[in-house]
Amino acid sequence: MAGYKFPKKVQPVITVEDLNLFYSEKQALKDINLVIPANKVTAFIGPSGCGKSTLLRCFNRMNDLVDKVRIECKVRLDGEDIYAPNFDVITLRRKVGMVFQKSNPFPMSIFENVVYGLRIGGVKNKALLEETAEKSLKGAALWDEVKDRLHESALGLSGGQMQRLCIARAIAINPEVILMDEPCSALDPIATAKVENLIHELKDQYTVVIVTHNMQQAGRVADYTAFLFMGELIEFNDTQTLFTNPAETKTEDYITGRFG
Repeated sequence: MAGYKFPKKVQPVITVEDLNLFYSEKQALKDINLVIPANKVTAFIGPSGCGKSTLLRCFNRMNDLVDKVRIECKVRLDGEDIYAPNFDVITLRRKVGMVFQKSNPFPMSIFENVVYGLRIGGVKNKALLEETAEKSLKGAALWDEVKDRLHESALGLSGGQMQRLCIARAIAINPEVILMDEPCSALDPIATAKVENLIHELKDQYTVVIVTHNMQQAGRVADYTAFLFMGELIEFNDTQTLFTNPAETKTEDYITGRFG
């Protein structure tokens, strides 16, 4: 794949160099080279099993938790190699938050869900916790819906509210990057629209990387889109160009529905 040249005003936040990932003997990602720009939304698209979520999880080293995974790469966050032997994974996961496909609120109050990351980091200041909870819930466009029930169980929220709560929990630790793995796949159209609007707003403060099986969603929310196929990065471009004038035949075949 030819390297994409970003406009000069666009700064990289994550740089991937020659990434290869193996599950035992099976290679799942092959020679991935990619730059994720700061304060933009980047979408990964491609058919099921092409490596989208696996690549996303490389950015916060979630694949470290999977048995028999072997990774050969340099992945730089702000110039630092996050796979270097002395790189602190806990620090990495503070900088790179994650929102999963299935909303996963903890069985505790809405308030405690949001401030969970601060509490395990040792923060005990009540005023700071309350301020962070309000700011994060406002940032996740959820404050007005839950401000009078902060100490009720998070499990009583709707599916869409739970997903936005998980986004609030992610941004409460003030990350630099937010990873989202198909965050709308279990949501109805109304809840999906709210999350998509939120993603658009989040890029003012964060870099967002989203995996989506929905090409229309990528078209709506992403500034840049990467198309993956069978573990390879086939094409990366600004979203409008990739969808309207793809450079690769495989990309065109996928977005026109010829396969996938």
